[in-house]
Amino acid sequence: MLSFLKNHPFAVEAHFESSLVLTYAVPKEELQNLIPDCLELDTFDDQWAFVAVALVKTKGLRPKGFPAFMGNDFVLTGYRVFVKYHTNQGKRLRGLYILKSETDKKKMEFMGNIFTHYQYTTTDIAFIENDENIKVISQKSKLNIEVNFKNEAVDLPKNSPFKDWKEARRFAGPLPFTFTYNEATKEVLIIEGVRSNWTPKAVEVIKSEVGFVEEKGFQNIVLANAFIIQDIPYFWKKGKIERWKI
Repeated sequence: MLSFLKNHPFAVEAHFESSLVLTYAVPKEELQNLIPDCLELDTFDDQWAFVAVALVKTKGLRPKGFPAFMGNDFVLTGYRVFVKYHTNQGKRLRGLYILKSETDKKKMEFMGNIFTHYQYTTTDIAFIENDENIKVISQKSKLNIEVNFKNEAVDLPKNSPFKDWKEARRFAGPLPFTFTYNEATKEVLIIEGVRSNWTPKAVEVIKSEVGFVEEKGFQNIVLANAFIIQDIPYFWKKGKIERWKI
């Protein structure tokens, strides 16, 4: 009866202390069956599609306009596919389709599953940061990620499909839009994110053990890029719904 609440009924804001995104390239044939028919894969060289692992440390997450003291601090993990959607008005939107979402606190799991379709689960994720490195560790989610964010001369990951960081930046994430599809009603939910001072910085990946990626059993997956942004205000607009024209 209250399913409409999951459609992002109000805008939400937060401060991103850091957002670390590792993007993996996968042959498009291996990802096609993971997205709904209303979306198409956002590909590179008509060969590679992409899965992003986003690890976000948020501060003061709350309904937009509420005072900061009413916000909560969470770690959010999202596993997402880069996609495109053509609106009924003929616009092409680049965005993300979420495969799985995790958080470090039960409160975020509870509230997130009331107001979104992201199906949050709680895990034991932790950020460990020093002057040069960030580690993200979770035994439950089988995460063991470590990056150096101070190195100014970073090479692309070995076997990346990109020839340089300019190409890689196009698939840095997060993209402005996130999409959810209701198969029963044939409706697409579009959530737009708004940010400022958005300058992703390439990072050197030291470790990249990601349980979700390993469990999917992709046959030809390679790490394509890794970026971080820090100290960024961010908000998500109220969700918009349109019926998919099949």
